[in-house]
Amino acid sequence: VQLQAFGGGLVQAGGSLRLSCAASGRTFSSYSVGWFRQAPGKEREFLAVISWSGGSTYYADSVKGRFTISRDNAKNTVFLQMNNLKPEDTAAYYCAAGRSAYSAVPSSYDYWGQGTQVTVSS
Repeated sequence: VQLQAFGGGLVQAGGSLRLSCAASGRTFSSYSVGWFRQAPGKEREFLAVISWSGGSTYYADSVKGRFTISRDNAKNTVFLQMNNLKPEDTAAYYCAAGRSAYSAVPSSYDYWGQGTQVTVSS
């Protein structure tokens, strides 16, 4: 499975962005997919995960109520809708996939996309 994250950019505080994670591979629909972010000098932070079917989701407290993860298996794509963005949301955002990875732990994931930068100005 190859993953490509895109949709980042520069946005003002309070604004919204939707990130996409496009996957190649016929088995993508059998993978859980998570979103993480990493700011300079900080550890990679878990944000959200969605089960293979889309029936289950789990969020970090820091983004609960502001971010929504969803997926379209017919299009091999997972989305992260980010609303009410704050300057502290500035980071590189990554998607990751794994068969047994309905988890907040990065090492649980088998495949990672390249990061897409999100910058939130105050």
